[in-house]
Amino acid sequence: MTQTKPQLTIKELTETVGGKVTPRMVRHYHQLGLLPQPKRSRGNYRLYDDADVQRLRRIMVLKQQGFQLSHIQQLLTAKREEPTNSTAVMEQLQQHYQTLMRQLVQLRQTAMAVEGILGRDQGCQTVQTKALAQLRILEVEANELATHRVWDELDCAAHNHPENFQQALTHLLPDLSERSEIEVDLLTQMVLACGDVSLVPFVRLSFDALKAARDTLKQGCTVVGDIPAVVTALDQTRLAHLGCSVQTLIDNPHINSAAEAEQTFWQQDQWRSRLSDLPARCVLVIGYAPSVLIAVCEAIETQQLKPALVIGLPIGFSHAPGAKRRLQHSGIPFITTEGTQGGGLLAAVALNSLVATLIEKPDCHCYLKGLH
Repeated sequence: MTQTKPQLTIKELTETVGGKVTPRMVRHYHQLGLLPQPKRSRGNYRLYDDADVQRLRRIMVLKQQGFQLSHIQQLLTAKREEPTNSTAVMEQLQQHYQTLMRQLVQLRQTAMAVEGILGRDQGCQTVQTKALAQLRILEVEANELATHRVWDELDCAAHNHPENFQQALTHLLPDLSERSEIEVDLLTQMVLACGDVSLVPFVRLSFDALKAARDTLKQGCTVVGDIPAVVTALDQTRLAHLGCSVQTLIDNPHINSAAEAEQTFWQQDQWRSRLSDLPARCVLVIGYAPSVLIAVCEAIETQQLKPALVIGLPIGFSHAPGAKRRLQHSGIPFITTEGTQGGGLLAAVALNSLVATLIEKPDCHCYLKGLH
């Protein structure tokens, strides 16, 4: 006789799902139709089963990914066998995405205006007070001419001295006091490479990435870039000083874009087969093709490739984020980003920062804090 699984109360449901879900949220989802109305006990208590647990978990995962509740409902109710319905959901998501992008543009414009003030070094502080006073005038005199006058005041000191990037970043970077000197330098150099301070929260390092990088580079390892443009951007003088050799995986000088690297890697098996020939304990620097990073992860999983560190920052809007997530579960020390941010220059700059701090601070062990 099949034993019936015990049903859960609303409190037991939230405890089973975990996270930040509360009974109040569950009741709200019932009102919206996200969760079906539950069965009731004789005492009129809500009762839930495994199907409710799974659906609530899906809701929480999608919510965590940033989907609105209305879109979550559409995604959960759209059936695979109804392409018309799925198309409508995709169109609505596309419209929502464009709305989000417009909001991001507005926020970025605001952030750029604030950066224009906070990012001024001490040499520009004499004009800063004057410019801030003029910003108050804008409340009354809100026109394009007045706006240009404010920035003209701020920009007039720019020709008097070179820009002090470190002073500017002290006002712009988030609190990095809990990070090691090596990691702070890495994040700083990556920000300076792309000019985007918002990159910092999206950078992902395995707990052992810095130790693996320094230990391996000290031994004179092989550094492998995915295409010539990445290898060209590497600090080969400092790498040679450490006794490190440099190789190019897709050694085709005519490839200079992510699209070309992706197609070439797919169409020509010779580049994929080279992965298994790479030396153990090498450092991989991938900045263009997401398929290269996917293939690297596959080779690691089948133990055909055993790198010491993977810097995985390929470009792409669907495959690249997935490849980066796969890298984070590979068990290999890694440096990557969440989402689409990346690129060949960023990947090369990450390695160059590790190389430079190793040479400049060979006896620094601050990165070992918290490492077991």
